[in-house]
Amino acid sequence: MTTERITLRRRGFLGAAATLAAAPLLAGTGSQAFAQATGSGSEGAARASGRRKLGQLEVSSVGLGVQNMHRTYQTTVPTRPEMLNIIRAAHDHGVTFFDTAEAYGPHECERILGEAIAPFRDQVVITSKFGWNIDQETGERRPGLISRPDHIKRVVEGMLKRLRTDRIDLLYQHRVDPEVPIEDVAGAVKDLMTEGKVLHWGLSEMGLKTLRRAHAALPVTAVQNEYSMLWRGPEKEVIPLCEELGIGFVPWSPLGVGFLTGAIDARTRFAKGDIRGIESRFSPDNLPHNLALVELVKSWAERKQATSAQITLAWLLAQKPWIVPIPGSTQMPHMIENMGAAEVQFTPAEVAELNAAVASIEIRGARLPDQVLVFSGVEAPPKV
Repeated sequence: MTTERITLRRRGFLGAAATLAAAPLLAGTGSQAFAQATGSGSEGAARASGRRKLGQLEVSSVGLGVQNMHRTYQTTVPTRPEMLNIIRAAHDHGVTFFDTAEAYGPHECERILGEAIAPFRDQVVITSKFGWNIDQETGERRPGLISRPDHIKRVVEGMLKRLRTDRIDLLYQHRVDPEVPIEDVAGAVKDLMTEGKVLHWGLSEMGLKTLRRAHAALPVTAVQNEYSMLWRGPEKEVIPLCEELGIGFVPWSPLGVGFLTGAIDARTRFAKGDIRGIESRFSPDNLPHNLALVELVKSWAERKQATSAQITLAWLLAQKPWIVPIPGSTQMPHMIENMGAAEVQFTPAEVAELNAAVASIEIRGARLPDQVLVFSGVEAPPKV
């Protein structure tokens, strides 16, 4: 299939998906509209998601992140009704795993998710995260981190209200607090579990020793770190440790902040406030070199008759059976496209071939600005 035909196919796919966007959920379910638009039935929608386990927690094989539903990377503010529409359509399409955090907004994305899932709360798994220093009354973002046990419990009370629920299915520590022993954090979460307010817990971007200590204090269900073809850092130590301990892995930014979809080219420059504008991997010096990875993904999209986003997510799914990516989207067609990734299958030989090709491309530049990266890989202080 030629590149031109792939481009037309993708436009046709997104055009069909756009039909779903134009069919408000007030007039019918998203899955029904998707079936009408693409000719698929409910059985096809079920296949599009599948199921995986993070520890003992069962979720759809692809989840939905709602981080940008209050403000996109480009700093625009999406319309709230459409964000509710996307979340509900994702559920209709088989998604049962929805990811947010108190820091997203702050607080606003939790409110959006809570309102969206209210009609089917008991059919889905929701996550949120604590750890940044955020005023619980005003939502003001303050410097630093805070994971004192009393603060964690107060944060969870606010989460429950914003999410319109009585429990958080999976609660992460967003970043490790260098002032609080992880055993104290685990103790607070255990108290919340005893009260039925939290069912599972996890950590994000933690140090390896901290993960071992946390898991020993209270079994960890999932780790959430950045991971994609663009950033493969977790492959060296984090993913092997998760495999050793039986912990699930949830990649954030699985599409490389849009880079791996082909949405960025050598001429792309970013709006003020867009974090990608201060990530050196997207600098004018490094971006042209790094686009070799995008071309690789495009070649596999043509080979597998899929889109670049689907290849990128399917690659993650092929790495381990307990990896569950959570791509975010503020556009209905893109959300539906992402959910189709689970239907893209690789043979073992194809996985090996693609892995070798990805490994042969050296990505230039850092994955995050230094002032953000400093919060990753932190070890909690020892328990005295």
